[in-house]
Amino acid sequence: MLPTPRLQARALTKRYGEVTALHPLDLTIQAGDVFCLLGANGAGKTTTINLFLNFIAPTDGTALVCGIDVTADPIGSKRHLAYIPETVMLYKNLTAIENLEYFAALATNEPFQREQLLGFLTEAGLRTEQADQRVGGFSKGMRQKVGIAIAIAKGADVLLLDEPTSGLDPKAANEFSELIARLRERGAAVLMATHDLFRAKESGTRVGIMKHGHMVAQMNTAEIGHADLERIYLDHMKD
Repeated sequence: MLPTPRLQARALTKRYGEVTALHPLDLTIQAGDVFCLLGANGAGKTTTINLFLNFIAPTDGTALVCGIDVTADPIGSKRHLAYIPETVMLYKNLTAIENLEYFAALATNEPFQREQLLGFLTEAGLRTEQADQRVGGFSKGMRQKVGIAIAIAKGADVLLLDEPTSGLDPKAANEFSELIARLRERGAAVLMATHDLFRAKESGTRVGIMKHGHMVAQMNTAEIGHADLERIYLDHMKD
């Protein structure tokens, strides 16, 4: 018997009047899978993520998180999810560990000890001395690490990432790729919308190319090179 997919779209569709933002999408993402959505702005990447988050309601079809219909049971589905947007919103006057303590308590209703919280931050790649610094002075990459620490504390089975490497310098982007690899090894399933073809190849196990709300191609990253992915992507982007 096959395990329950961590994420599954079944003919998932979103229309706004006469405009179809997402044509019927069928997608399955298992534990340990990092699926990268590539495409231009307006291709349907963020719409897909927002449907899994139940931020918007599908016009047709179903979005499932760990087998749970996100429309029928939005709270139950969110227990399995962590969402890392392009800009992680934290309380700038609180320290990293204070933000983590607050958001982890909201997510789990559990009191964590300081050593546990430090462990989550360290696992997410933040240095120990940064834990007690206010996040108002953090770079984007450092804020993302706090966001990942919150996901780790929550024990999230699924991570939804929207343009996580946008604006990161090469060192921070590489650190983010390494972090995603560690999360995948823990068994997390990741759906990531990105414009970064290099990071999609480096971090992803699979990539999908979206155009005008259609998934026009899917492939395993182990079976293609960087140049091949770029060529396929650019071929699909031609009008």
